[in-house]
Amino acid sequence: MLRILRISNFALIDFLELEIKHGFSVFTGETGSGKSILLNALNLILGDRADFTVIGPESSKCFVEAEFQISDSFSDFFESNNLDFCSNTIVRREISTQGKSRAFINDTPVSLSILRVFSTKLVAIHSQYNTLELKEKEFQLDILDCLADLESIRKDYQQKFDEWKKNRLELEKLKSDFLNQSKLLDYNQFQLNELYQLDLNQIDYSKLENQLTELENAEELLSTIHLISESLGSESGIYSKITTLKSSLDRIRITSEKLTEIKTRINSILPEVKDILEDSDRYLDELTVNPELQQELTVAMDQYNRIISKHQKRTQKELLEFQIELECLVNHSSNLGEKIEKLEDTVQKNFDNAKILAGILHSKRMNAISSISISIQTILCELNLKDTLLIFQLKDSGQLNSYGTTDIDLLFSANKGIEPISIEKAASGGELSRVMLALQKLISEKRHLPCMIFDEIDTGVSGEVAHKMASLLGSMSSKTQLLTITHLPQVAAKATQHAKVFKIQKENRIISKVQWLSTNEKIEEIARLMSGEKITEAAIANAKNLILN
Repeated sequence: MLRILRISNFALIDFLELEIKHGFSVFTGETGSGKSILLNALNLILGDRADFTVIGPESSKCFVEAEFQISDSFSDFFESNNLDFCSNTIVRREISTQGKSRAFINDTPVSLSILRVFSTKLVAIHSQYNTLELKEKEFQLDILDCLADLESIRKDYQQKFDEWKKNRLELEKLKSDFLNQSKLLDYNQFQLNELYQLDLNQIDYSKLENQLTELENAEELLSTIHLISESLGSESGIYSKITTLKSSLDRIRITSEKLTEIKTRINSILPEVKDILEDSDRYLDELTVNPELQQELTVAMDQYNRIISKHQKRTQKELLEFQIELECLVNHSSNLGEKIEKLEDTVQKNFDNAKILAGILHSKRMNAISSISISIQTILCELNLKDTLLIFQLKDSGQLNSYGTTDIDLLFSANKGIEPISIEKAASGGELSRVMLALQKLISEKRHLPCMIFDEIDTGVSGEVAHKMASLLGSMSSKTQLLTITHLPQVAAKATQHAKVFKIQKENRIISKVQWLSTNEKIEEIARLMSGEKITEAAIANAKNLILN
């Protein structure tokens, strides 16, 4: 339950510390007194996004703090989120003018998502806007699933549905990618085949080019090498003459320094000339004119040069790198096709699983609506709507959405003999309020919420209906802490705690205050609700009578 609410520098509230007891508490006050400020502050505790315009003028920040008394059932939540468990847990929100918003549970910073998970298990706020939600199909299904104890199976279904939806979107993207790549696949494969024909990993085209150059110049080379061989190796050639010269020098017995030098130089020339002659002879043996090989190499080099020019590459290495890129693209397209096939199977399985769960969910909804309608009807009778019909009309659309395949239409008729029609077309404001109260009573019993807050759920009702609504709210407060903002004296009279919200002037500004009322103050406030600002003796007597009865 909510034990203490503290608010500082929030809108018109300078500072407020409100101790709240178990049971039925009401808040009354004139229109514009600041009752909605309390709800806005509590919504921050529930994890609403911060509105920095609510920061008051007294400081550069504001805070809202709620102290809850909780049970040991929350210990798992605290352990899983690394929070310190305490039976009196404090939730705090701080908002600063620098645009910062922080949330704390027992002084430990938490994200808004964690705060929401925690706070929404403790408090439910029903405002006038929520009554309008009753006209929305998703809200109607939420109510039905809660009252039918189907929230767990619907959560399982939604997980399957989300998996199917996620994988289906992924499949659509893959198919789009595959379609775009398929347009280039044939061309990429054609280019790759051209490169494969060059056999770039096995053939060194620089060597091939040198070999072709030799073949193209073979006749000139033959003539030149043959001339070298003849000049060096014939009987009258250089080698023979140097050999004869060496022999002549060897026969001379005269010792001369200059002659010795010449002889040494002649001796050094002779081996080199001999090596040149031998290399020339070997080259002549290897060197041939081969027109067929020349033509073959010409075709190969022409093809290589055409491809390297086509792809604007400079070297064989760059061409090989481009070949690898094409292989990756072609392989990716092939792998993409295989991935699409596997994902199609996954999507189909996810769809089938979701469809099965949706069918089970729809069937259980159908089985539950009769008993739920009876329970609602019983409460509506207590609220002076004894001839009311509220019917959950369900139909299996066969189309999956986040709620299953169930189409819902909540039909309503307030009078006997009138055919029920969709509630958004049939119910008045007062009737909607009573229907919503009946539903909230059943929901609170199902969810075992420690605290419920109603913001003028009694809008549009008066007279005897107001008495019955007040009695119902009073009975609800025996099982849960109930806080209600009201304008009805009948409702205020049933409260175990009564607070008045009012404005006062503080220096040069207006501020809102909240004050718990004593018994006499409560009587006066109820009398004011009945007769206006001029409180008569009759109004006082009626107020006392309301409280006693």
